[in-house]
Amino acid sequence: MIIRHASPADAPQLLRIYAPYVENTSITFEYEVPSMKTFAERIRHTLEKYPYLAAEEDGILLGYAYASAFKDRAAYDWSVETSIYIRDDLGHKGIGTALYRALEKVLAMQNICNLCACIAYPNPASISFHERFGYKTVAHFHSSGFKQNAWSDMIWMEKGLCPHTIPPRPFIPFPKLSCNRNIL
Repeated sequence: MIIRHASPADAPQLLRIYAPYVENTSITFEYEVPSMKTFAERIRHTLEKYPYLAAEEDGILLGYAYASAFKDRAAYDWSVETSIYIRDDLGHKGIGTALYRALEKVLAMQNICNLCACIAYPNPASISFHERFGYKTVAHFHSSGFKQNAWSDMIWMEKGLCPHTIPPRPFIPFPKLSCNRNIL
């Protein structure tokens, strides 16, 4: 298995990974599977500032992880929301661990200080996964989303990644990282 940078051209395989989460779970609060065009545009938009990584084996994508803006205002440049999706038949094989290690490596190079994960609750597998990476629960919101004929809570988990210096080290957009294709 290799971890590599994803691109909009990976949208067909990545969407096949994501679709079961939309259709069969409350892990994402999205109701409709996005179109291929929409999904490819999401990847393109993410890559303007942040990494979007894919785990691949023999040309088949097994999972993906990416970072996105925590909030849009400039003061939040050092905080990101992390997301990860693994093919639903491949849990507990180390794919998520490899993806998050690589994602954290890239985010540290961008001088990101705070990693935030928004998790539908209850979701013991995701919570345990994030705890193993050092995330702590910092907020619990009740009945935040309605999906699959039930209300779900939502928690935010957070992890410090880089030191909070004053002034902060400059945020480096993903495309500006030196040799960003070879850092994994």
